[in-house]
Amino acid sequence: MVRPVKSFPKQKRSLPRSKQKHHSPQFRSSRPRSFKFLWLSALLALMIGFASQLHSYTSSPQAILVLGGDLDREKFATGFARQHPDLPIWVSSGSNPEYGEALFAKAGIERDRVHLDYDAVDTLTNFTTTVDKLKAQGIQSIYLITSDYHMRRARIIAKVVLGSRTMSFQPVPVPSDHPPEPSEKAIFDGARAVLWVGTGSTSLTMSQAAKSQKLDLLLKLLSDKLSAAKD
Repeated sequence: MVRPVKSFPKQKRSLPRSKQKHHSPQFRSSRPRSFKFLWLSALLALMIGFASQLHSYTSSPQAILVLGGDLDREKFATGFARQHPDLPIWVSSGSNPEYGEALFAKAGIERDRVHLDYDAVDTLTNFTTTVDKLKAQGIQSIYLITSDYHMRRARIIAKVVLGSRTMSFQPVPVPSDHPPEPSEKAIFDGARAVLWVGTGSTSLTMSQAAKSQKLDLLLKLLSDKLSAAKD
């Protein structure tokens, strides 16, 4: 009589120890978490920014912010400041102090109304270096002065940066003969603004952005919102 042969379940082959660590949760990439954080920061900043703008046309601005980079903006601001004699004027990285002080003094603007700030190095930092200073003065809404060709980018950044502090703004474009800036510049700086809200950093470069997979969907989101800034 032949005895039946017992069958044993096949055992799974265990991976070498060197390969097992790649399947361990502690070695999983942290990119999904950082991607989620970026998205939450982006959505929160945009929601706050657009919500703040709902109040911008019902609340009276309490200060004037002039973005440096073109002398015509400061010259325009002198006339605008005379029309709003009770508002302080903040100029972010404009002309040198001697010229700036003389320009406003010649227009009859009191020196204590003028705040010349030189911490900014570009459009994004025009906002990130002044927003908390304005907030510390109790300012909730501002007039935003910059060139007409520059205003689209400035508005996108302002909605994110000022919105993150629940501040609103009313744009005051300075007429010029320049064509509008490329949309890519506005989208890129909008993405940088969102990253600043989430990380506090403004050091992202164009080449880094092109390599970052995390920015793909964010850039699309900001592109969709770009039309709102054209109004």
